Amino acid sequence: MNDRDRRESGHLMLISPERVFYAGLLGRPRKRSSGGFNIYAAIRGSLKITEDKSEAVGEVALVPPYLPHSVESEHPSIICLVIEPETVEPLAMDQLSARISGPGAPDIAQRIRQAYDSLRLQQRRGGFTTGQFDQLFFGEALPDRNIDQRIRRSAARLNDFSDFSGGKMTATDCAASVSLSPSRFLHLFKEQTGVSFRAFRAWKRARHLLHFVNEDINLAHLAQDIGYPDSTHFSHSIRRFYGLQPRAIFSGSRDLAIYRSDSGVLDSAGFRQGRP
Repeated sequence: MNDRDRRESGHLMLISPERVFYAGLLGRPRKRSSGGFNIYAAIRGSLKITEDKSEAVGEVALVPPYLPHSVESEHPSIICLVIEPETVEPLAMDQLSARISGPGAPDIAQRIRQAYDSLRLQQRRGGFTTGQFDQLFFGEALPDRNIDQRIRRSAARLNDFSDFSGGKMTATDCAASVSLSPSRFLHLFKEQTGVSFRAFRAWKRARHLLHFVNEDINLAHLAQDIGYPDSTHFSHSIRRFYGLQPRAIFSGSRDLAIYRSDSGVLDSAGFRQGRP
């Protein structure tokens, strides 16, 4: 499928180290446990989020990181935004969650759908910054998380798959790069991010798969490139985070147009440039 056909399908994704916007097929996923804040919006009608024994039905919903859940939608396609938790203040996400679960939910859902329509009609080609992303979907830039700069730099390195090294980095590698002992680094990492280094790295590996989902690519080779020891670990991890097997994700994404963030927008400390 060529780029023109992908743009005309209406299925598209914006992706950066800090944010993802996806509008495309939902498929029939099992339970998933994304490492980011997931905001789901129905393209038409409503959707149902099931978390353990609780269910919520509406036009829009927010699911916290690493919480197992399943999604059903009246429409075969769905909108999903992913916000990486290490990049935004927890209080801001608490406030956004309260808005999404409150009486303002229909307005938020409508804004997200209007933003999608705008993106679809633009058939954009250029990149975007985090500030532009937030402004488009939420009407304001979400505040940066106040995090130790050493951990921020390490998180940025784990996010950087430009040469596929991010998924293969160990805690010892990261600790040495910020002049900490491995034990101190692991403690500080979990204290600052709220999640273990191992879980964080596993999510970033699985997340990087999104860059390739519309390509005709050898999945076994991709698994090795992004840090998985073998295909079994690869399939298990992807199914855990997305509720689908890798082949099912690729099969349903052939018509997906992918737009990436502006290049060169990270400074040496790992901060993203271009916020309002």
